[in-house]
Amino acid sequence: MLGIIGKKNFPSIFKLGYHVRVGNSKKWKNMKGNSMTNLRFFILSLTFGYLGFGCASNPNRARKIDTEIENNSSVGGEEQIGVKDGNLVVQKKVLMNEELRRLQNEVFETEDRVYGNRKFGSEGLYGVLKQCRIKLTSKAYGGDGKLIWTEPMDRVSDKEAEYEVGIDEKKKIVAVSEEFIKDRIKRFQEYKQILQKREDEYSEKIDICDAAMASRKHDLEAQQKVDSRKLESKNAQ
Repeated sequence: MLGIIGKKNFPSIFKLGYHVRVGNSKKWKNMKGNSMTNLRFFILSLTFGYLGFGCASNPNRARKIDTEIENNSSVGGEEQIGVKDGNLVVQKKVLMNEELRRLQNEVFETEDRVYGNRKFGSEGLYGVLKQCRIKLTSKAYGGDGKLIWTEPMDRVSDKEAEYEVGIDEKKKIVAVSEEFIKDRIKRFQEYKQILQKREDEYSEKIDICDAAMASRKHDLEAQQKVDSRKLESKNAQ
C-alpha cells in the first residue's frame, strides 16, 4: 500500500494534510493537521472500503432473504401472490436441495434419452441413429457397405469430480469434493441446454435417415416388381 501511495502521487497528504471544497465556490480550504494521521485515515478508508466491496460482491456468501409477504394467497405449487414493501408481487419459494435435485434429474433423464442407459440396456437417440445408418449403408438396402461416420458419444455429466484426500474431524481418511451451490446450478443449467440441443439435432438426423431408408425400400420394392414381371414374361414365352 505504501509503495503505491507516496509523495509523488499524493503530495497534499504529506505536506498540507487534505483539502475540502467550500460551498459552490472555486476556492479550496486547506485543512491543516498531522500529515501522518491523515495518511493513516486515508489508508484505513481504502482498506475497509475494499473489504466492504469484496463482501458485497461475493455471490457465494450466505445472506438473509426477506420472504414474508402480506395478504398472501397460493397460486399453485411454490408460488403465491401478495404484498411486499407496498408492491404487488408473485413469489416463488423453493428449498434449494429440492430445486438442485430437480435440475440434476432433468439433466440425467435428458442425457439418457439422447445417449441411452447402459444399466437398463437402452440405446437412446444416439443408438437409434447409429442403427439406422448401418441399415442405410448395408448392401441389402442398396448401400455400399461403408459405415457413415457418427460422432463419438459424449455424456456431458460424466465428469470426474476433483477430490481432496485427507483426515476429517473424526480421524477418518476421506476424500472430499466441494463446489459452490451457484456454480453447480450454473454447470447443470449449461448441461441441460447442451443436451436439449443435441436431442433436437439427433431427432432431426433420425428423421432424415428414416426418410432415406423409406426411399431406399420403395425403390427396391419397385425394382423387385419390375424384375418379377420380366421373369414372368420370359417364362410365359
